[in-house]
Amino acid sequence: MTAKAKPNRYPNAKLIVETAWLEKHLADESLRIIDCNVRMTPKHEGGYSIETGLADWRAAHIPNSCFIDLIDELAAPHPKLKFMMTPPDQFARVMSAHGIGNNHRVILYSRGANFWATRMFLMFRAMGHSKVKVLNGGWDKWSAEQRPTTAKPARWPKTSFKAKPRPGQIIGKADVRAALGEKSTCIINALHPDVHSGARVQYGRPGHIAGSVNVYAMDLIDPVTKTFLPATQLRKKFNAVGALKAKRVITYCGGGISATTDSFALMLLGHKNVALYDGSMTEWAPDATLPMETGI
Repeated sequence: MTAKAKPNRYPNAKLIVETAWLEKHLADESLRIIDCNVRMTPKHEGGYSIETGLADWRAAHIPNSCFIDLIDELAAPHPKLKFMMTPPDQFARVMSAHGIGNNHRVILYSRGANFWATRMFLMFRAMGHSKVKVLNGGWDKWSAEQRPTTAKPARWPKTSFKAKPRPGQIIGKADVRAALGEKSTCIINALHPDVHSGARVQYGRPGHIAGSVNVYAMDLIDPVTKTFLPATQLRKKFNAVGALKAKRVITYCGGGISATTDSFALMLLGHKNVALYDGSMTEWAPDATLPMETGI
């Protein structure tokens, strides 16, 4: 934190936008508002049922917003991993088709803890687009405040989006393995503490990537408003695991989704070198050659 920074203000607050501001700017032609929600329903036998959030968007959404599908439009084909980062040409093609160009300012939102919005935020950043913000509290806060909604889809003319990939933003298991043991790198598991410790097994092998620490993603979000916690509280949680002093941070979770909450919170606090391990435990745990450990 700099000497001039206010304790409860995010040092990098330009990454986030509040509901009141967005309502005032709904008609701004330079904005592209994107609903990117995915439905995740817990199963009785464990795991989740995953389906597109398109039906929810069609029923009601923030005015002048479009829906972009993280399942069908922005996931690279993979036999086992559902949400791997899409190739640059595919990302550019999807954005162009939706009328989103390099000069547009993008506002992202989803439902619940809003981590689908932070996921797409990291994807935009990895594709070189920095004019992107996350709506703090997402749909939940917007609707709770009874702000305007509509079932009318936005109509934007097709345009040309040019991807400018930035290496090191979203990484693979080889990069993570190479970082093991590096004192300058902090690897953070965003999963529940019981999964991290190995008390609850969800990915075949119990525990976590060897040497990684735990900052549970849901502990960074206000459970009522779904907004990020104040900067002082976020800073306390990340200082407890040494993340803010680390030269580089790598975050992971089960499938590269909720870990984006940790990544985004670190960026809000001003950390300049944060990477997401895309495959996360869904890729790491089944590979017996990759080191894991249990305990806190």
